[in-house]
Amino acid sequence: MTKRKTKSRIFAAVHETASDLHRLGFIDKRKMRKYDVLCLEPVPEYDAARIRALRENLHLSQAVLASVLNTSLSTVRKWEVGDKKPSGPSLKLLNLIERKGLDAVI
Repeated sequence: MTKRKTKSRIFAAVHETASDLHRLGFIDKRKMRKYDVLCLEPVPEYDAARIRALRENLHLSQAVLASVLNTSLSTVRKWEVGDKKPSGPSLKLLNLIERKGLDAVI
């Protein structure tokens, strides 16, 4: 089981039990996702300033960040000026990079 931040100790226990039941085949993937949503803290939103600050702290150009996130340069530019917001896999990768560093995704 991977360690992920939960809403509380009770939710952590519930999620750990559900993960074990899923691993043993008693809970299907769809039901496990419901436990993930219920028990785990959501990925925070990233606004333009936060994305720019993260990129600058890592000393990356917009092009390199786009490559790391497997997205286009224009998308990263739009995030940094506030025209668009990251979502889905990009949002999770940004959060992972912020928490664990660039080495976690390379």
